[in-house]
Amino acid sequence: ISATFTSSGLAIGKSENPTHRGLDFYIQGSYFSFRKMDPLSQFLLAILFFHSSEYILAAAIHGMSNVNVKSLLVSKEYVLAMVFALLEYFFELLLFPGLKEHLWVSNLGLAMLVVGEIVRKLAIVTAGRSFTHLIRVYHEDHHKLVTSGVYAFVRHPSYCGFLIWSVGTQIMLCNPIATVGFAVVVWRFFVARIPYEEYFLRQFFGADYEEYARRVPSGVPFVM
Repeated sequence: ISATFTSSGLAIGKSENPTHRGLDFYIQGSYFSFRKMDPLSQFLLAILFFHSSEYILAAAIHGMSNVNVKSLLVSKEYVLAMVFALLEYFFELLLFPGLKEHLWVSNLGLAMLVVGEIVRKLAIVTAGRSFTHLIRVYHEDHHKLVTSGVYAFVRHPSYCGFLIWSVGTQIMLCNPIATVGFAVVVWRFFVARIPYEEYFLRQFFGADYEEYARRVPSGVPFVM
């Protein structure tokens, strides 16, 4: 689609260049193109935003002196998973390009990514100083049992959000293998982590947490 401003007004029509997938504007001889961002660029921007915002929020809530590189949530296993996802994307793009042309699938992944990001960030902001990236094994005075906001719907909204976000990144790339792999690996990680974390939460908050756990689901499928 193109839009041209002339002395008689605004003319709108299809662009003659098939490579232009967005809106093209011609204003006083100048050419402007707003092209649709491809899934790979969206993926890389999503990774950048996720990790930088995690670090910024941790610093804002806990102070720079209490934040280190671990707050970026980047591990060796995580890097390997993302490298595998990129390898699958380029391999399939080369050999099966039609697999990457399902726009509705990519948009579904993008929607999941956005929803997961919002849920996770709401969890962090709502919990405030009670939220940490590492499991607390000792109770601190400022560590409170948060049951309001997103925590009124699921006990672990940050895990729920990350699961949705991580699987969404691979659906957005139309990566069938990585989609299944990410879903299984992330789910298994939380299956092991949640009972361990809740062991200490029950020690810290006793009957209050027991009642909360009976009333509110974990937020991760098949984890009670």
